[in-house]
Amino acid sequence: MKKLFKLCLAFTFIFGLVACSKQDSKTPDSKNKTLTVSATSNPHAVILEEAKAILEKDYGITLNIEVLSDYYVFNKALADGDVDANYFQHIPFLNNEIANNGYDIVNAGGIHIEPFGFFSKSITSLDELKDGDIIVISNSTSDHGRILTLLASADVITLKEGVDAVNATIADIESNPKNLKFVEVKPELLATAYQNNEGVLVAINGNYALEAGLDPTKDAILVEEASKENPYVNVIACRSEDKDDERIKALVEVLKSDEIRTFIENKYKGSVVVVD
Repeated sequence: MKKLFKLCLAFTFIFGLVACSKQDSKTPDSKNKTLTVSATSNPHAVILEEAKAILEKDYGITLNIEVLSDYYVFNKALADGDVDANYFQHIPFLNNEIANNGYDIVNAGGIHIEPFGFFSKSITSLDELKDGDIIVISNSTSDHGRILTLLASADVITLKEGVDAVNATIADIESNPKNLKFVEVKPELLATAYQNNEGVLVAINGNYALEAGLDPTKDAILVEEASKENPYVNVIACRSEDKDDERIKALVEVLKSDEIRTFIENKYKGSVVVVD
């Protein structure tokens, strides 16, 4: 009788293993099927909302989206375990945050690029810039190289020879023929500075331009090219311990899917560009 009982137990165990192996391979191994991701409202949270139903349907994951605006809150919240991932930042910003704060967080996958633009309420061409004009820029140093390289490409300034474009700073300006003055404000205040006409030119991050109802491809006087060589890819970031979490992998997979690509292309028409 005991032998029969043991055989039954063994059969039950083996049957259970076989049943588990036949589960949908897309179902995450993690016991927690909820994923909390922080994001800026547009385009990141908008894109996540589109991905939400796909994650639920195909992976059984419930996506919670927390909308934030202050760039410097996101990674601290992630490092502290308040969220599972975030979606708002480009790679140079992430690298800078890690270097400055020691965050143990990683890039889990690049999703899109938001072309950076210069906007103005007072001029319609860079030829109209005058001596001593004010240029309002982000106080995030990880954006400075992007801003200055774009101005240099338009021959507004020149940078010192050999300067790394990504890491360029105001101190790396070689010549500034019009003696332009650079005023720094927090990234989330750039659109307000533009609306208040606080500078002849205002360099606005793509997401904040979209939130302000601006289309960088149409409204900007100067806009960067969203090429494959552009280093400012917006990424999903997570704690390094979670880089192999099936929920994170599922999120990246969905955001790179044909469905989301089509959504981004149709909605943003070049203001947000999917990366391969």
